[in-house]
Amino acid sequence: MAPRLLGSLVALAAFPIYLALRGAPSALEVAAFAWLIAPILLSWFLSRTGRYEGAHFLSSLSLAGLVMMVAVMTGGIESFAAVWLVLIPIEAALSASRRVVAFASALALSCAALLIALGAFHLLPAAEPNALLRGVLMAAGVLSATLYAAGLAFGAESLSRTSVALLYVEEDRYRLLARNMSDVISRHSRNGAVQFISPAAEAMLGTPVTRLSGHGLFDRVHVADRPAYLTALSDAARGGESRSVEFRLRRDAVRGETISADFIWVEMRCRPFEQVSPGAEADVVAVMRDVTDRKMQQQALELAHGAAEQADAAKSRFLATMSHELRTPLNAIIGFSEMIVQEDTLMLDAARRREYAQLINDSGQHLLSVVNGILDMSKMESGNFEISPEPFAPRAALLHCCNLLALKARENGVDLVTRAPEDLPLLNGDPRAFKQIALNLVANAVKFTERGGSVTVSAAVEGARLLLRVTDTGVGIAADDLKRIGDPFFQAGKTYQRKHEGTGLGLSIVKGLVALHNGEINLQSRIGEGTTVTVALPLAFTPPQEASSNIATLKPALRSGIQGQVQQVKKSA
Repeated sequence: MAPRLLGSLVALAAFPIYLALRGAPSALEVAAFAWLIAPILLSWFLSRTGRYEGAHFLSSLSLAGLVMMVAVMTGGIESFAAVWLVLIPIEAALSASRRVVAFASALALSCAALLIALGAFHLLPAAEPNALLRGVLMAAGVLSATLYAAGLAFGAESLSRTSVALLYVEEDRYRLLARNMSDVISRHSRNGAVQFISPAAEAMLGTPVTRLSGHGLFDRVHVADRPAYLTALSDAARGGESRSVEFRLRRDAVRGETISADFIWVEMRCRPFEQVSPGAEADVVAVMRDVTDRKMQQQALELAHGAAEQADAAKSRFLATMSHELRTPLNAIIGFSEMIVQEDTLMLDAARRREYAQLINDSGQHLLSVVNGILDMSKMESGNFEISPEPFAPRAALLHCCNLLALKARENGVDLVTRAPEDLPLLNGDPRAFKQIALNLVANAVKFTERGGSVTVSAAVEGARLLLRVTDTGVGIAADDLKRIGDPFFQAGKTYQRKHEGTGLGLSIVKGLVALHNGEINLQSRIGEGTTVTVALPLAFTPPQEASSNIATLKPALRSGIQGQVQQVKKSA
């Protein structure tokens, strides 16, 4: 609009000069000069409506009208103003609209054809007879048209330069955003190949973005997640809707002089680059975000949930087991003590009183052994159970334990065999803990072996370790239960769980005591064929330095646990 307004101002300023040379103007000349205010009206129209193409249409019409009025007064197609018809499509080209250019071109051609027709039919006023004035007007028309065309050219060049500058500014702005965003922006073709990926991918994956072009990103997707990755891109390309998928990407990490690779979890949201008709495919724009921390939190929550369920199951097992193991001896203690209190009414003799007192003592000892087992297990789990190592002969301790259980084995019809070489070396460890390990293993083997079976206890030296092996021909343990043997209050097998009484703490205590000696325990079993438990203890065990401060205070607890086990065995025998 600026050149048009400038031209209008110049023409209005030259109007007095024209009057001095021409004299009194005609009505048509006055109308032509009045038409010069059209650019001002166009500016008002554009500022009010914002319709850019509409303003260009009206501008072409106003310029064509002005040229036609001047050309009709000054000789038609031979007029100096006719050359301005060429400027109509040139001016319309600034609109960058094909419709406006086509309209302006058709309008200029129509005006030229109309001037030719009017001249051919002699419908135009007589031409200016003064040749000098006609030459001056022609020169003025060509000069003004040239200047206006030059103004249009400079305007077009300035507009183009401004557009390019704005384009660079916008490009730098978006490049700055893409470079500093933590999320990765990428564009994919229909087959999933990467056409563009933002520089943030280098920080996320530790590799230059040039290596991710094409199928470089796909090669880094975890093999198990590739179908989901390709499916999301394909659905977004065909379906025209956004898709979201989580998958793992290989990341390169530089550690010293080596490059190691690990996988991170990313979430990718993808959508079509442009709307397409149904059935067609388009390029896909994707945004990827590192969600590894969120995944780790989810896994931690799942682990915590699993631990809570295990704790709840352990509580249930504890209540189910302890309700029987504690209630039975307590009922016996209460019942027989009440009977002794009422000995006058029941007329109990001395032998019967001694029998009831012995039953009360047996029940109390059994109850004490159960409580000692629970306390020992609790101390082991909390890390407060400490041992007092000293050199001792493992053969004598093992024979002593087997002798304690020999009578119980004979009453159950089980053959108890002990194989301990006389040349076994001294073992540096806690002898009370060793006896408790042996007592628990042999007592379990005898308890779970049917009449007519056998239990074999053997000891041998292998390298710098003592191997204690207890083998029975009992009921055996199922493969599913074998991995849970040793959990507190767990008894394997539903078919014989109530047939064989116990708290389920025996092997748990054994595992804890073996671990405190830096030893190992191994179980092998088959249903109906028996079980073999192998304990490997180091011959020269050295406890941690910090474990020696509270030994004196913990000895009585361990000693009471062993005495409880021994007394239980004696009373049951």
